[in-house]
Order: sequence, then C-alpha cells, then structure tokens
Amino acid sequence: MTEHLYHKYVKHMTLEEKIAQLLQLAAPFYDEPGDHSEITGPMEELGIGSETKLAAGSVLGIAGAEKMMAVQKEHLKNNRLGIPLLFMADIVHGFKTIFPIPLAIGCSWNPELAEQSAEIAAREAAVSGLHVTFAPMVDLVRDARWGRVMESTGEDPYLNSVFAKAFVQGFQGDDLRNDVSRVAACVKHFAAYGLAEGGRDYNSVDLSERQLREYYLPAYKAAVDAGVEMVMTSFNIVDGIPATGNSKLLRSLLREEWGFEGIVISDWAAIKEIIAHGAAEDEKEAAFKAIWSGVDIDMMTTSYVNHLPELVAEGLVDEALIDEAVLRILKLKEKLGLFENPMRGADPVLEREIVFSAEHRQVSRKLAEKSSVLLKNEGVLPLAPEQRVALIGPFANSGDILGWWSWTGSKETAVKLDESMRILSENPGNVIIAEGSGIDTISESQRNEALKAAADADVIVLAVGESSEMSGEGGSRSNIKLPQAQLELIELMKGLGKPLAVVLFNGRPLDLHGVYDLADAVLEAWFPGSEGGAALADLLYGKVNPSGKLSMSVPYSVGQIPVYYNSFSTGRPKPEEETGNRYISQYLDIPNEPLLPFGFGLSYTDFSYEGLTLSAETMKGDQPIEAKVTVTNTGKMAGTETVQLYIRDVSAEVVRPVKELKGFKQVELAPGESSEVVFQIDESMLRYHHSDLSVSSDRGQFSLFIGASSKDVQAASFRLLK
Repeated sequence: MTEHLYHKYVKHMTLEEKIAQLLQLAAPFYDEPGDHSEITGPMEELGIGSETKLAAGSVLGIAGAEKMMAVQKEHLKNNRLGIPLLFMADIVHGFKTIFPIPLAIGCSWNPELAEQSAEIAAREAAVSGLHVTFAPMVDLVRDARWGRVMESTGEDPYLNSVFAKAFVQGFQGDDLRNDVSRVAACVKHFAAYGLAEGGRDYNSVDLSERQLREYYLPAYKAAVDAGVEMVMTSFNIVDGIPATGNSKLLRSLLREEWGFEGIVISDWAAIKEIIAHGAAEDEKEAAFKAIWSGVDIDMMTTSYVNHLPELVAEGLVDEALIDEAVLRILKLKEKLGLFENPMRGADPVLEREIVFSAEHRQVSRKLAEKSSVLLKNEGVLPLAPEQRVALIGPFANSGDILGWWSWTGSKETAVKLDESMRILSENPGNVIIAEGSGIDTISESQRNEALKAAADADVIVLAVGESSEMSGEGGSRSNIKLPQAQLELIELMKGLGKPLAVVLFNGRPLDLHGVYDLADAVLEAWFPGSEGGAALADLLYGKVNPSGKLSMSVPYSVGQIPVYYNSFSTGRPKPEEETGNRYISQYLDIPNEPLLPFGFGLSYTDFSYEGLTLSAETMKGDQPIEAKVTVTNTGKMAGTETVQLYIRDVSAEVVRPVKELKGFKQVELAPGESSEVVFQIDESMLRYHHSDLSVSSDRGQFSLFIGASSKDVQAASFRLLK
C-alpha cells in the first residue's frame, strides 16, 4: 500500500505540498468554502496563505454531513492532486447522544457497554462526516485536582488498559475501509499527562522510566495492541523533554519497541509550545525537534509550514523524513477509503435518522445506570412511589449534566432529573421542586423556597455538584469541595431532621466533607449524559439497583492527594489499629486512607463472600492455579456484584504495591442466589519491571485478595516456584 501511494502521490508532490499535508487547521478556516480572494480572520492570525490551506491534509472540529461534504468538495476542486481531507474531532463520550463521562464509564466496570458506547459515538460521528476521533484518553490519574480526570477511566493501569482496548474496538471495528459507520481512534495523551504536578493542567511531569513503564504506559500499549490508528502527544515533559519533541518516547519506544506504524499528531499548538518549555529557541528549532521525533501532523501552528522547507534546504532535515510522515497520513486516508469515496459515510438524510436516535439514547441511559455509584445509604433509598419528595438543588432541573467534551451534545435535550422523578412517583405532585441555591451562590429567597418545599416532604433529595465548566481541560481546582453555597444548602436541609439523600453531579472525585457526613444517602452520578435524569430516577426509586464501583479513590482531604489504592507500604507503615506511635508514615490530623477506596460501591442488596480457596499453594511457571470464592446475594433485591481480584508480591527485587488489580468479574444474582466465581492466575500476572527495566516474575510468596473493593477482601497466599 505504501509503495503504491508513494508512486501515485508523494513522488509527484512539491516539498510545499508534502509539508501542507502535515498541517491540521481548525474549522474556522473553512467557514466560507470557495472564497480564496482574501486572507483574513484565522488565516491571517496564523500567517498562512490560501495555497497552503488548499493543500492542508486535515481539519479539526467540523461536524455535520452537509458542512463536511461542502468543504471536501471545495477542497478537491482546488487541490492539485485530488488528495482528500481527513476530518477529525474530539468525540470523547458521545457525539449527539452523550454518554457518561469516561471516569463514570470506568465505574461501570463494564467494557462491553463501553465498547458499545464508542461504537454508537462512531456511528453518529461518521454519518455526520467525521473520520477520526481524538479518543480514548487513557492517562492514568491519581490527582482529583486535575480537571481532566473526568476524561480518564481512573487510577488503575489494568482497568484503564481493559477500557482502552474496548474503546478502540468500539470506535474502529474490524474494517475501517468497508465499515463506514466506524472512525479511526487516536489514543491520548502520550505520555503520562495524568501526572501533572499539583494537578495543574499543562504542568510538568517528573517520574522514573520504571514508573512510566510500570503504571503509565500499559493503557497506551493496550490501545496500540488493539490497532489504534493514531497517537496524540501530551503537553508535558517526559524525562525533562517535551513529549512533542521527544525522540526517545516517540521513535525509540512507540515506533521501534512497540512497532506502532500509524500517525502521531501533536496536541493543539504543542509543537510551538516546545519553545515555552525551554527546549527550543524558536519555531524553526521546534519544528526540527518535532519532525525528528516522529510527529507527523502539526495541529494548529505554522511551525512545519514555515520552517521545514528551510530545514530541508539547509540539510538539517532529510526530505525522506517528511515523505515518511506524508505516507502515514495517506495510508490512513487509503484505509478509510477516502480516495475512492471522499465523502465516506457522510449522509445528511441518514444523519437525521441515526443521530440521537431512541436506540442510542437507550444505551446511554443503561450506561448511566451502570456508572452511578451508591456511596452511602442508611435506609433512605430506594424511594417509595407514594413518598412526598422535596427535590432541591441547582441540578434538580438542570440540563448541565453532560460534562466536558460534549460540544456536539445539547443541554436542552438532556433528560432532567425532576421530570423523570415525577414520572416514577405515584403522584407527580408528590415531587416538589426548588432550586435552593445556584452553583456558587445562595440567596435568602432560595433558602426560603427550599424550606417551603421541604416542609411537607417525607424525604429530601438534594441534587448538587460542579458545573461542567469546573472540570475538563483547563479545569484544575485546588479546592475540590462543593462550592460553599451548596454546602450551606445541605446544612440547612440537614437541620430539618428529615431523611436526606444527595445526588452528586461532578467531573472528579470530590472532598465530601459537609456532604457525606451529613447526608443519609449519597449517590454519585458524575456527569451522566443525555439520559442522565431518567437513569438517576430509575436508581433513586429502585427500578434499577446501583452496581457502580469507584474507578478512582474519593479522598478524605485534598491534603492526601495523590491518594490511590496501589501504593507502597513504606518502611514504617501505619498499622490498622492505633498504637500511639508518632514515628510511622502518617498524618497527625487526618487518616492515611481515602474516604472511599478504589473499587467501592454499595447496592440495595447485600453480597457475602465465603470459602476463598486456591487449587494449589504453590505455582510453577507453566502451571496456573485457580482461585475460587462463593458470592451470595443475601438481600431482598436482585443485583450485580463486581468481584475483584488483587495480588501482592510480598518480597520482590523492586518494592511492589500493597495490592494490584489483576482481574474482575461481574455476577448477576437473584435474592438468595449464589455463584462460584473462578479466577485463573498464571505466571505472567506476577511479572513486573525490575530495576534494569527487564520484565519478569520473582520466586517467593504472593498474597491474593478477592472481594467487593480494594479494601473489603478475603485473603489467601501461594508461592511461586521457578
């Protein structure tokens, strides 16, 4: 394929045309197709001419079949060699049908539903003219201050890897050329963007190569192994070098070691940002470093367009490097079938039928049900249809439940909580609505309105949280509590002495002081997507039993951050029982443990774990062992339990975490029903990166844990023999 493309296109392209293929321009450049008489607006600001625009290789952020087809048609009419554009966009958790944010999807522990959500997002995006989505983001996250935790599936490398594979498969399918309802996926952000210091977006990252390989790279590798077509560089430095100009990261590791043959694209203006990092004197040097490192597409700067010709003329950049990048771009266009069918799946008629269809919204609703996590329940939930419920708070009637990266979604069409609760109540008049407060303000009239609504209620449900603008890209926060106005509202309602349930809408784990301690029940909804109100009403009234489990720990305090379950013991670990010893690894004023651990989530029923057994007490390298446990639904309602397997290497060459997730299985059980859950453990699950970065297992003792969360487990042990 590559040789064919070289002889048909690359061989006949001027150097300037080749370099223009490496340029990605944003949607505003194409607002007036066909008008090339003046260089104004975005073109003037970026300093490019109409000829460069006509030769550009890809576009960012155009959506809608008619607009895409018009732009493509105009482009092909003027492009000398008839090379079509690639249309790309951030379709992260849905196109028009918005699914829960990825952090919430991680809490479903359901990769099959995650794959289905990506497939639907691809179907809607493709029929609307898009070819590539900038997803999935698989950055491992341990700091809830960072706004982009909402875009990740959590703090565990294994769980993130499972979801990375599922998302890639959902977006791309098996045959991009013939299945025009799929889109190419772009995994991001390579690499370790989730470790930004202080949880501050775009900040520096500093970690050892062993930590990088052990914890931060596995999910990217899973996406590459799943056949992802593109990789996006991260804004941060890796080992002191900006990722976008890091040849060790992009060429040595990604391409040579992992064998990745697809496209590497910079994040927005990241090539130019090499200068701000202090790793390039000017755009010319930044372009030199990026092309040498293997960055194929320059998103929204003129670093390549303005300086690669000069670098080639000076002999500093071999034109073969540029040919290599162009061929990768053309190869994806060929794989998508764009040379034969430049409009691909774009279809204005079908678009109106497929996009935001009832079938798609139903899957969004199901995933929102599976993603919500019941954090606390002291007998308040589920609600009874005959109860008088005061639904109070800024999210009682809000459509701001989609979350960041839902730019093609509609808050106006999002299903709101109040209307859904009224449908499920025995009498719609039994659900009394009051705003109670704004996101960060509360007035006397709002207080009085809330008190009036709650006066005759049997139970109070408070719908509170962050606005979507308070998380996402650029949404870092140092204070991750609810805004003070909403804390005041909770305290006001608590003072009435009535049963109090809180529904949380947010893009990160919050510091829940003033919420968890005052409420009788807490349901973590995250940003649940287009069908969020319907899903949450089903959960609140018990039509659906909560089954979500946290994919990221909920901190006790921001002062603990980063806090995560798979930490190291230290030489002076804090014992479970208080000893009065000052000289151990601890805080004097707060616990070491998070408020709620990774893997935690309640149900309206109860599950017991009994009889953990291993098939053998020793394991030989080529002889796996089995772990079995019996899980029983001891409550009165059918439910789904996520059974989690953790392992610890007790004595290793490099210290190992106190627990590491190695597997999970979901079981659906009727009241009184039991199921024997079996895990197979083989030697490959015990391997890790040693001090010399080699990957192998060590003989010796291992602890095995199975349970309902990373903390609530039964334990056994076995020994690995070599």
